[in-house]
Amino acid sequence: MTKEDKQAAEQPTEESQTTIRWDGSKMRSTYANVCNVSSSREEVTLLFGTNQNWHAGQKELTVELSDRITLNPYAAKRMAVLLMNTMTEYEKRFGELKLELPEKKDK
Repeated sequence: MTKEDKQAAEQPTEESQTTIRWDGSKMRSTYANVCNVSSSREEVTLLFGTNQNWHAGQKELTVELSDRITLNPYAAKRMAVLLMNTMTEYEKRFGELKLELPEKKDK
């Protein structure tokens, strides 16, 4: 097999390629500085909102929820991979983001 034959075999044919067209005509943009995630066996739910309490040390915070996104577990896993890759690239460019995460409690 020649080098050209190998390259042709590695490239997908026009028939096997899927074209994705992103239609943003009904999309809306929302800002969120808070996200919460819950799940069941069948779905993963993300809640997005805005914390509008800016005073440090408050005993109670109010988060105005704006959007709920429900995904099947496979789509949620793909999204987790995409987010991890995006954050890895972000930190390479702009520096590591340090988070104070609560300790994980073992049952």
